[in-house]
Amino acid sequence: MTRLRPRAPEGSEQPPVLRGFEHIRRYWDRANNSFAAKILPGEYYVTCADEAVITSLGSCVSACIRDRVFGIGGMNHFMLPEAGGNKSIHAGDVTEAARYGSFAMEQLINEILKAGGRRENFEVKLVGGGQVIASMSSHVGDRNIAFAREYVEKEGLTVIGEDLGGASPRRVVYFPATGKVRVKKLRSQEVLAQERAYQDQVSHQKIEDDIELF
Repeated sequence: MTRLRPRAPEGSEQPPVLRGFEHIRRYWDRANNSFAAKILPGEYYVTCADEAVITSLGSCVSACIRDRVFGIGGMNHFMLPEAGGNKSIHAGDVTEAARYGSFAMEQLINEILKAGGRRENFEVKLVGGGQVIASMSSHVGDRNIAFAREYVEKEGLTVIGEDLGGASPRRVVYFPATGKVRVKKLRSQEVLAQERAYQDQVSHQKIEDDIELF
């Protein structure tokens, strides 16, 4: 049986999407009474409108970043790849893994700046990094947390909230217009399967280009 997608209330119009994010799934989210954009592992989304950004996290981390003055912001969803030969990767190492994490953060920051945000107005909330993939020898969730914390400290960004670690997957709903974050702990195994596939993907790809920040 085909499942019908919830309809927005009469008179409500979906906010315009910023250029470059047309591929992101956007819909009316009845539970949060808001239009929403859903991001998958490796994706990010930025908006100037009053809409939610939603994702599900296991060992991955999401940085929720916004300009608190203009209400422009977004969220990413990333995981550091495993090192070759099961070698542990630390956040401060100059490795492909560290470059990948930096690339994920810079993509989000750069798009917020391009949309009109100002770096001095940024506020950050960090979510995720659970140790939920028991089969992984390294504590990938802990490494993602360490990297995210080190990155924002090095960049001088203001962190106003965290929900990190633990053993449960999370569903995250972020509202860049207000800065509000809703987190729900999950039992779903779907998140774990999704992240295993994502870990395999990022462990076999290289970052070819650097992003120049505005």
